[in-house]
Amino acid sequence: MALLIAVALFVAQAINFAVFLYDRRQARIEQATSPALTRIIDAEERIAAGRLPNDHNRRLRLLPASPIPPGGPRKPEIETALRTALVELGVKPGRIETQVIPLTRDNPRFRFMSPERVERFMRDGGELVIAVERPDHRWLALNLPWVRSDWWIVGRLIAQTLILYAVVLVPLLWAGRRISQPLRRLAHAARTFRPGEVDVPVIEHGPQDVRDVIAAFNALRLRVTAMLDEKDRMLGAIGHDLRTPLAALRVRIESVEDDEDRNKMADTIAEMNSTLDDILSLARLGRPSEPPTEVDLAALVDAVVEDFRDLDAEVAFEAGERLKMRLRPGLMRRAVRNLIENALKYAGAAEVSVTADARTVTIAVCDRGPGIPVDRLGDVFEAFTRIETSRNKETGGIGLGLALARTIVRDAGGDITLENREGGGLVARIVLVR
Repeated sequence: MALLIAVALFVAQAINFAVFLYDRRQARIEQATSPALTRIIDAEERIAAGRLPNDHNRRLRLLPASPIPPGGPRKPEIETALRTALVELGVKPGRIETQVIPLTRDNPRFRFMSPERVERFMRDGGELVIAVERPDHRWLALNLPWVRSDWWIVGRLIAQTLILYAVVLVPLLWAGRRISQPLRRLAHAARTFRPGEVDVPVIEHGPQDVRDVIAAFNALRLRVTAMLDEKDRMLGAIGHDLRTPLAALRVRIESVEDDEDRNKMADTIAEMNSTLDDILSLARLGRPSEPPTEVDLAALVDAVVEDFRDLDAEVAFEAGERLKMRLRPGLMRRAVRNLIENALKYAGAAEVSVTADARTVTIAVCDRGPGIPVDRLGDVFEAFTRIETSRNKETGGIGLGLALARTIVRDAGGDITLENREGGGLVARIVLVR
């Protein structure tokens, strides 16, 4: 708004400046032609009466030739205006020539001026010489005062514009700041709003319409928090209601005499429990109960790798430097574990490394499995999505591992990328900002 008004003021001042200069130019032409016209007519009358028109002040002279040398700077607008006026008064002039010459200190006009005024005239003023050819080829010449520079006018207009800007824009900027400060606080509160965390309502400040928007946001924040609380209670009830019959089934299958059938049933129940955990974790991830703490990321990844090694899984880990980061350790362990589990399912082995630079930390999980088609690399992050060529029923899972891992990492301010390796296999990278 301030910029638009500033541009509008500038355009208005530019138009005002152009009109003022045009009017001043016309006034200067009028100031030059009117006295010149009067003296030329008076001189013609004197010549007609047999008297010479020369005066003692050198203002009007009758000369045999033009006093203006050829090739000098002319004032064609004054020549045109003077010719038009003389023709209207019945005088038919020959050639009309003009020239602006600098003032000299012996100029008769300076005799009654103060030294300061003389200096100002010497600096900014000059004399306009007008020469009009008569029918007898003699010339009437006269000298008139002339202002050579209009920079003082430009300075006045610039000062006027600055004053106008100060009078108009300063109150506007003050009002805009009064409006924008509460809006910036509201935008910051909206960006940093996390349901479940301690959240202070935004102070209602500013004009009435801005206060209404802030009040509506505070009410919306409370409604969203209440809805998510209700969702968590519902998920807790669903988890409890589903785990109870699964636990009962786990007890009942102990009475199955066939070991193979009993083991298959137990595996199915375990898979259902794991799937239920993934679904509930993914649904609750927007409101994690675990607070962020400062942890050693390299030690955290090493601990996850050791858990797999205890299960005789082939997982290699390339230890790096100690990397202190603030995050939710339980959730980050889950994300790393999901990536390693994927690598073990489809390749039988995994290579894990932690590297860092000045701005980011990267956890890479590599395998030599079948990889993923390039056009499907982004699809596997969608919940319940599986790539049939490399994800079959024998490997288990319902396509939640990568979706859950990416949600956890993005909640920590990072991201996950997948890339096929040269020679076969896949590289999953967790990139976190330090």
